[in-house]
Order: sequence, then structure tokens, then C-alpha cells
Amino acid sequence: MSEKRPTIVTVAEAAGVAASTISRALKGDKRISPETRARISRVAQELGYTPYASARALSSGQSGLIGVVLGPGTNPFYAELLYEAVRQIGERGMRLLIIHAGPGPVENSMADALLQYQVDGCLISSVDLPSHVGAVCTANGVPVVMVNRVAQADTCAVVCDNAFGSVQLGELLLRSGRRRTALVRTSAASSTARERDAGFTTFMQSAGYPPSLRLDGRSTYEGGFEAGRHIAALPAAERPDSVYAVSDIMAWGVLDALRLAGVRIGQDIAVVGFDGLPQSARPIYDLTTVEQPVVAMIGRGLDLLQARMRDKGLPDETISLRGRLIERGSSGPKGR
Repeated sequence: MSEKRPTIVTVAEAAGVAASTISRALKGDKRISPETRARISRVAQELGYTPYASARALSSGQSGLIGVVLGPGTNPFYAELLYEAVRQIGERGMRLLIIHAGPGPVENSMADALLQYQVDGCLISSVDLPSHVGAVCTANGVPVVMVNRVAQADTCAVVCDNAFGSVQLGELLLRSGRRRTALVRTSAASSTARERDAGFTTFMQSAGYPPSLRLDGRSTYEGGFEAGRHIAALPAAERPDSVYAVSDIMAWGVLDALRLAGVRIGQDIAVVGFDGLPQSARPIYDLTTVEQPVVAMIGRGLDLLQARMRDKGLPDETISLRGRLIERGSSGPKGR
């Protein structure tokens, strides 16, 4: 079996510097000291690393290729984002390179792949953005726009107003007579989940009804199912009368677990989610949710990206878009 080709991250680790420093040094950036440049050149040569000849394409913007970095395939929301990205990028006469965000070797190869294929810009929608990616893209003059996550330094972002949508769900539950709410959240490092958690919690506390139970749904259907089983097993006097799962996929798990336990959805317990996935409209779920404006998010993200492909001196910008509350049978009034 042949050895794996060394990446820019491999060289950075061996030289003891950041990946962005490797890129600048190999391009002859005078801001990097001669000693550091010499050391990096030596390490790169020893490892057999050859930098990609992307400078010409990146500076001229002629590749017509947009990188799209997506999160794990376990959440169908990313499939919705990908479909819309494919459609809109194609309509704008460009092509796309799809990169799956993941740990270990996958993480280390992401930045290299984006540079190897000479992308003109990059859309990133991933809970855990590898730190190398944004730094290397920026150092090589590749604009980056985050979609559905808070921007890091030197990047733009287009996000759904997660706090506003969570407040809408809280208001709906209170109007339907619900007072004891369980929050199915996630401990993952997700800015989206944190904003939904904080927005809902702050609103319910201000209304005098803070969440009575907080469970970790791990951003998965299985995690939501376990949370639902926990809720169903509680004594009736301690059981919440409503559940807010901060993603639809966790809400599906909660609904299935409660239904299997004989709980009447929308009567005994109301369940609401967030994302507005098509599956949530199916009769088996009939889930009240906030639909993310995916079409607008991708469109505005591409607008930001193309503007910065033309003018890399434009300042960073974050755009927040409101979702649409969709009221269904899972959140019926208490005691009906």
C-alpha cells in the first residue's frame, strides 16, 4: 500500500507552526522570517510535500469552483442545504466541490482539498469547523462564508435568527396552556444549538416558567428517543407538559418514544422542534416547528461570497434571517 500524500497540515505539525504560516512561507511571504521560511522549506522537502499551484486561479477568480463544507450526514438538514447549494450554484454558472467535515484524517485533508481544486470561495455549514480550514483559506485569498453557524474571525455568515424562533415556540406553548417544559438540547459545540437553548430559556424564565427539565439529545434521533423515554418514565406529577427539542431530528425521537409509551401527543404532552424539515409534516410526526429559510440563507451566502470574490477588501458581514413558525398537531392546547 502506498504512503499517503503529505498535506499542508502534516507539514505544519512537523514544523511546529500554523498551517496558514506554511502557505505564506512557501509563497515567499516576506513577513515570515528567513529562518522560519528556510525551516519550513526543509521540512516540506523532507516530507515530499508540493504546494498546489493555485495562486494564479485564486487571484484571477477563473476556476468557477465553489467549495461547500457540510456537517455530518446523520442530520437530514444538511441534505436540504446541499440540495439548495447545488441548485443555486448551478444557476449562477459555477460548479461545486463538496467536502464532508469530520475529525482526524478527514479534517486534516479538508483545507488541502479546497486549495488543490483551486476553489474561488467556500461555503461552510458544519457544527465543528476545523480550525485549519478558515485560516488556510483566508491566508490563500479564498473568501469564506458560514451558513447556519456563527462566523469566526475573518469570515462572513448567514444565519437563522435562532433566538427569535425559540421565543416564538415558547409563546406558542404558553398560549396553549403549557407551563412545565422540558428542553432537549445538545452538549455539542454548536452555536446554533446554544442560541436556541439560550433564547428559549431566557424567554421562559422571564415569563416565570423556566424549563423544569434539561436533557442532552446529542443532536441525533437516538438521543431524542432516549430523552423521550426518560420523560415518559417520570411519575405523572413530575412529567413536563411540553417538550422543546432544539432540532427536528431530536424531536422525532422524542415523539416516537412518547407515543410508544402511550402518551397522547398534543394532549398529554406538546412537542415542538426547530429546522422545518419536510419529514416533520408527515402524519406520524405532525410536528410544530420553525422552518429555517434555507433558500434565502444559501442565496444571501452566495451573494456575500461572490461580492468578496470580486473584492477581497470588503468587510466581514453577518446576516440574520427569521424562520417561519409552522403550527401543527403536536402542540395542541393542554387538556383538549
